Amino acid sequence: MTLQQLKYTVTVAETGTFSEAAKLLFLSQPSLTKSIKELEKEMKITIFDRTNKGISVSKEGEIFLGYARQVLEQAALLEEKYKNHAGGKQKFRVSTQHYSFAVNAFVDLIKKYGGNEYDFSLRETQTFNIIEDVSQMNSEIGILYYNAFNRMVIEKLLKSNDLRFTQLFTAKPHIFVSSRNPLAQKSFVKMEDLTPYPYLSYEQGKHNSFYFSEEIFSTEIRSKNIRVMDRATLFNLLIGLNGYTICSGVIDRELNGENIVAVPLQAEGEMHIGVITHKKATLSRLGAYYIETLKKYTDNN
Repeated sequence: MTLQQLKYTVTVAETGTFSEAAKLLFLSQPSLTKSIKELEKEMKITIFDRTNKGISVSKEGEIFLGYARQVLEQAALLEEKYKNHAGGKQKFRVSTQHYSFAVNAFVDLIKKYGGNEYDFSLRETQTFNIIEDVSQMNSEIGILYYNAFNRMVIEKLLKSNDLRFTQLFTAKPHIFVSSRNPLAQKSFVKMEDLTPYPYLSYEQGKHNSFYFSEEIFSTEIRSKNIRVMDRATLFNLLIGLNGYTICSGVIDRELNGENIVAVPLQAEGEMHIGVITHKKATLSRLGAYYIETLKKYTDNN
């Protein structure tokens, strides 16, 4: 097994085809195919399932690729330290629930480590996908929360996938509303104050269980419900429909503007927000910096 073979394998997985990967690597397709078949034979695994419709990464291939990305990152660090050059294109991936502090930390990461070439990914996605991304090492870091209601389910999933949860902070429940909403003028709101307004939450796809909800108090019965996929849509609907969502209360005015405000919600409960990492993976330099930067944005909460 060579670093070159690992690079070939990761490139094929990222492009989805041998032909496209061969172009990017300046190789003939037969040479690339032969190299990966030799790697599969040596490792005694099938990394790619091949059919008439194309290729897909196998289940054992997903695990292998996670380790391969880690090895390539470490090799890049060695080259940077001892060869005095960038050591190739920087790569980093994080999967997260919809938090402004995750975006702020990501911006700082790029400013510090982006350089002339980089390939970074910030994936705001569904809760189950975050766990899956980190377990398969497609993302080095995940960001999510648990509370008293879903803690056992989340912890069971993390344990079964060899993942570790490290808490960043604990948050009391708040609501996000438009600055024009009458509730925005209150020092706090109660559950009954919310009844007239549409409730917005994030869609969780096929895992749309209360346990995977991104919002605390997900089991409350509400007469007006709207589910969305992304933060921009949710904020536009908060303003356009005078709706609300339940959240941690952490907001960035530069990122989200002056039109959205956070108001404390008087209700029992708290959110434990933290990062998840794979127990078998070594945290990269970029990962360590990202987590430290997250703490900078969340230490006052």
